[in-house]
Amino acid sequence: MDNVIKTHKCPICHKLFSDDKYSPFCSKRCADIDLGRWFNGDYSVPAETLDEMETEELYEALENEHDGKNK
Repeated sequence: MDNVIKTHKCPICHKLFSDDKYSPFCSKRCADIDLGRWFNGDYSVPAETLDEMETEELYEALENEHDGKNK
């Protein structure tokens, strides 16, 4: 059987690496950079802002659902 070394590409510096110690990053430095980006809010999930009427409708629907379960 062939010993195949699987390589990965670091999402921060794009360096190819085979060590899984800091996977999916190539090093602690790149892992720390990514963590810092999370802390700074650089990564976010796109969200749609609801207008006031939509918010009220959702709130009423949740209240009705909650009231129905507590009977």
